Formats: sequence, structure tokens, C-alpha cells
Amino acid sequence: MYAIASQIELGLLFLLLVMSAIAAIKASGLLYDRPVAKLRRKAQKLRFWAILVSLPAVMAAAAVVYMVITLEPVFWLDRMLLHVPLLLIPAASIWLLSVPRLRRLLLAADGGMGDPQDWSRRASDPGIAGPFRWMLLGALGAFYFSLRPPVPFEWTEAAVPLVAILGAAALLWFPQAARHRAANRPGGGVSLQPGWVHALRRLSMLLACAGIAVVPFSLVMQNSKLPDRLAMAEGPADFGTGAALAAYAGHEGHSGHDGLGASQTAQPNAATPVSVTELTGPRAGKPDRTITLTAMKKTVRLSSGKTVDAWTFNGQIPGPEIRLREGELVEVKLVNKDIEQGATIHWHGLDVPNAEDGVAGATQDAVMPGETHTYRFRAEQVGTFWYHSHQNSREAVSKGLFGPLIVEPNTADARKTADITVMTHLWDGTFAVGDVDGIRKETIAPGTPVRLRLINTVDWVRQRYELAGTSFRVTAIDGTELSDPGELTNVRLTLTTGGRYDIAFTMPHHPVFLRVGGDDSLGILMSPDGVGDAPAVSSYGDFDPLHYGRPAPVAFGPDSDFDREFTMLLDNKLGFYDGQFEMLYTMNGHVFPDTPMFMVREGELVKTTIVNRGAVDHPMHLHGHHVLVLSRNGERASGSPWWSDTLDVQPGDVYEVAFKADNPGIWMDHCHNLTHAAIGMTMHLMYEGVTTPFEVGRATGNHPE
Repeated sequence: MYAIASQIELGLLFLLLVMSAIAAIKASGLLYDRPVAKLRRKAQKLRFWAILVSLPAVMAAAAVVYMVITLEPVFWLDRMLLHVPLLLIPAASIWLLSVPRLRRLLLAADGGMGDPQDWSRRASDPGIAGPFRWMLLGALGAFYFSLRPPVPFEWTEAAVPLVAILGAAALLWFPQAARHRAANRPGGGVSLQPGWVHALRRLSMLLACAGIAVVPFSLVMQNSKLPDRLAMAEGPADFGTGAALAAYAGHEGHSGHDGLGASQTAQPNAATPVSVTELTGPRAGKPDRTITLTAMKKTVRLSSGKTVDAWTFNGQIPGPEIRLREGELVEVKLVNKDIEQGATIHWHGLDVPNAEDGVAGATQDAVMPGETHTYRFRAEQVGTFWYHSHQNSREAVSKGLFGPLIVEPNTADARKTADITVMTHLWDGTFAVGDVDGIRKETIAPGTPVRLRLINTVDWVRQRYELAGTSFRVTAIDGTELSDPGELTNVRLTLTTGGRYDIAFTMPHHPVFLRVGGDDSLGILMSPDGVGDAPAVSSYGDFDPLHYGRPAPVAFGPDSDFDREFTMLLDNKLGFYDGQFEMLYTMNGHVFPDTPMFMVREGELVKTTIVNRGAVDHPMHLHGHHVLVLSRNGERASGSPWWSDTLDVQPGDVYEVAFKADNPGIWMDHCHNLTHAAIGMTMHLMYEGVTTPFEVGRATGNHPE
């Protein structure tokens, strides 16, 4: 409901802004019009405009009150302290000042007032036009704070706009009041110049204000440009709150509002410095598996015959499926043939050592054309993962530099299952499962265990999957097996960008259809003989992992004593990023490189509260770790332990998650809607004492997002 309430408020503010601008113009021009009969009609209409501007103001304030009643303060505090006064004070002034004066003005006109000059003296009262102008300023201020919310809320950030609004209100009132007093002195009067003269004056003032605004506008634009070189460790450090900080005598974390704005003072007894280049996988020993992935451009063909100019690994889309056995030592050689922007390989969801994470500018330099880079790690986690380039990743993933990564357990049963990878992507506007942009058919004997590994790679698409023709179980989320998952029938699965679900069922004697994206023309048809029709289902419920499966022992939970606690506040605002005017997606009020680094030490138990008070969903992806979901919107998880590396945080959601800091390094934590990450929605989890020799920026060639 938060998303609906916030969008309603924003829509009402825009409507109010337009209507109050019209009303302010009409009120300001009232004293200049003639003859008196025409002026009288306009005064009557102005009373009607008082109603028109008051209604959206009151309704917008009511939307905020609804948030106050139903949501936590982080969602409404700025709105209650800023929006509501900016809306209701001017609205009240219209009814307390303007409307009574308009009534007296009309009574005087009914009494026979026929001199236009006398009318103008009365109509010049600032109590008539002033409140309508204040309403315009209030609407403008509330709309501004909606597009640039001062979050985390601090009065200092809101002070400058508020002072500007109050100053403008005074400038609009006091000169008019002085003019009104002068007009009512003996011999005084109001100049009754043609309306076009006053319109020209208003236009000139508007152009002058716009000209003045160009200077700060240009300065902000220039200051937003990213430096040519920037070390990942140069950002503001946030040490959070929690039990661990009590051990730092005199250096406790100082929490601001809602736990934000923690101390940025370096802690004593810091860990011994270590470079990310030392946090590698096993360097010695013969690998169990050796793989070469060559990044190259190639024109490929989808099953429909449509051609795509893609960036590929080994000339295919998706890249080759890598299937490993648990515990294997893997060596992967990346060769960049002709991707001018450079390439890396990030093992999405596989918690490899930091040096093997494949993030340009953090754990390595981008691999440029003609260069190679070798990754070595042990496949210690069983599950469904994927790999993709983390250099210019928005463009690289979109164009095809990705592939599936499966780690199988060392059991004989794993080899008897019909194991199918379902990797959905958008190729130049066409949805496909792998390279099949239609119905993929599979022949599976009845009684065969089937595992479908669902992987969504599509940027900013919450992909829907619907299985018709059989019941099934969700056996894993983001590569982690669930405890005792129950049978589901006619249940829709929705995967955020980068997320994975494994589902399992036993093949029946009739066809089973996996529908992708709610479209009967895209999916996988499984049948005993490879033919048949897709079974139809009229309606689906939605899968919710919060209470699915059976609880199982975990090392920590909601009632644990946490060494560190952080708050991650997701929002959006208008602003500049790298010289471009954008709708920004912020983390704790900032975009990279001003987003905070969450500082931890190895061995600590860390809790993070993730709050999305923005307008869109954010799949939050923490590298190198899986987080345990403790609660969502105040409701504790009660089913199987839900571990996630790509968490779908919807507008209005409040998640509490926790993890053990057991993988030292500098780890990206970003929105996997890569369009958002590319304009700054990224931050870092940083272990104290870890350093990196790598940099990002134009001069470095490293651009992880």
C-alpha cells in the first residue's frame, strides 16, 4: 500500500502545482482588469478556485496521514514535517485571508462601486493574492521534497529549500502590502496598465530567475562528474551500531535517525592490513576442471530465426553451461578477443574468495582485448548460480556476456534426474529461454524426477513462471536448498533480476508446461513422447517463501546478539550523476561514490535492515555472502531458513537480514537492476584492514557498472 499511497500523493502534488499556478496568476491579475462587471465575475471565480486548490492539498495531506497510521516513521517522517505544513498552512491562509476579503470585495461591488481605481485599491490587498501565491510556493516546495527527499531526514538538508520558500513568500507579500498602503493614501492609486504589460513583467521575472538558477545548476552538474581515478576504499565508512562497538572504548558508533549516520571514525586495534590480491583461491595443485571462456562479438540466431548482434562467451548465447561437482578445484581462463569495453567474470551467488569475484576496479582490472585472466576457486556450495561480466555490466549482460553455473552434489541420485536449466533473457526486445524464443520441447519418461533451474537475467523485469499439469516443490532459493518444502499446485513463481529458484516434480504420464512471462507462446513443454498440448490453468496464487517449508537449525536468528547492525535505506530522487540529469536511485540518501561502506570484521555477526521507500523494486545483491531473511515488514520468517543473495525488495518493504562475516574482502552490494547500479545504486561491504590496489574511473578503464 505504500507504493499506492506515495504515488497518489505525488500525483495530487503535481495536480496542485498546476492548479495553484493558475489560481495565483488569476489572483495576482485581479486588480488590473476592468470594467468592474468583469472584475466582479473574476472575483467570484476566484472563490471557486479556492476550493479547487484546497481539495488536492487536503487529499495529499490525507495520504500522508494514512502513511503515518499504517507505516513506520522512515516512510513518512519527512512528509509529515515538510509536505503537510507546506500544503495545509497556505490552504488555511486562503480560507482565513483570501476568501473573507473576496466576500467583502463582492459586497462592495454589489453596493454600487463603479470606479475601477477604487476597485483596484481594494483588490490590491495582499491578503487576496498572497495566500494563492503561498499555495503555489507550498505546492512547489512539497513537490520538490518529493523528488529530492531529505532522507535520512535531517533538518540541515531541508533548511536551504525551506529558507528559499519562506524568503519568496515574504518577497511576494511585503512589497504588495506596501503598495496597498500607498494606494489607499489620499491621492494614491494603482496603475491600470494593459494586461499584456503585466504579463510581460511576469515573463521577465521568470526569465531572470531562470538565469540566476543557471549558475548553481551548472555547478552541481560539474561537481557530479566522477573523478578519473577513484579507489573503492575512499568512500565514507559506516561502522554501524551493535555489541562489537562497545569493545572500542571511546569509539562507539553514534547512530543518527533510524540508525543511520553511524560514526565514521576509524576503530582502534584494526585488523592487520591485507590486499584483495592476497585473498585468492588455491594457487597450488592441479585443477579438477579447466575451462576457457572467450569473450567475443558474434551475430547469433534465435530459434525463430531472428538474428542478434551479441557479446558472447565462446560464440554462444547464453555462454556455455558450467557444471561442477562439489569440492572440485576449478580453473577458468578468461580470454577477451574483441570486447573493446573490457570484460571480467563474476560468479553470481557463488561465494568465492574475494580476489576471484571478478569486479573490475575492486578485485581486478578489466580484461581488455588481447588480454587474459585466470580464476581459481573450489566449488564449495551446491546449487544454481550464474556467471556474467562485471565490467560495464549493464551493457555486457544485456548483450549476452553471461551463462549458467551449476554445482552438483557428489551423489549418484543427482545423475538420474532430468536436470533442465531455464535461463530467461531479453534479446533485442525478444524474450527467450536461452536462445529459444518460443516453445522448447523436452521428452521425459514418466516417473523421472525433474529439476528445473530457473534463472532470471533480465534487467528490471520480475519474471513470472507458472507450471501447469503437475504439483511441484520449490527445493532451493538462490542456490540454497530448502528444508522439507511442501507440494504446490497452481502457484506462480516471480523471480527478481539475478534471482534463482529450483523446482522439482516427478514426471507424470501427461504433458507439463512451464509458462514464462505469462505468455503461452514462451516456455518449456515436457511430455513422455515430446509432443502434446500445454495443459491450461485458469488462475494462480503467488509463492511466498517467508512461511514455506519447515524450520531447521541455524547458527543465528532474530533473537541473536549481533555484533554489527546497519540500516540500508533505498529511495529515489532527481539529481545529477556524472554530469547527467537523472532520476537517481539512492542508498542512505546518496549515490556512488558517496554511498557508505558498511565496515565489519571477520567473524562478526551482522544484521542489516533494508528499507525501500522508493517508487520501484530493487533486487539487492551482496557479493561473497548469502543473507538469512529474519523478517519482512515486521513478520518473522517461520518456514525453512531462507537464504538469499539477490533479495527482491519491493516499495514499502522492510527486510531484516543477517549474515556471518566469514569471507574477508571488499564486496559490492548493489541493485541488480543494472540500470540503477550504472547510475550509482551501489555500495560496499568492507572488512576492516582489507585494501585494494585497483581503481575505477575514466583513466583506469575499470567500470564495474
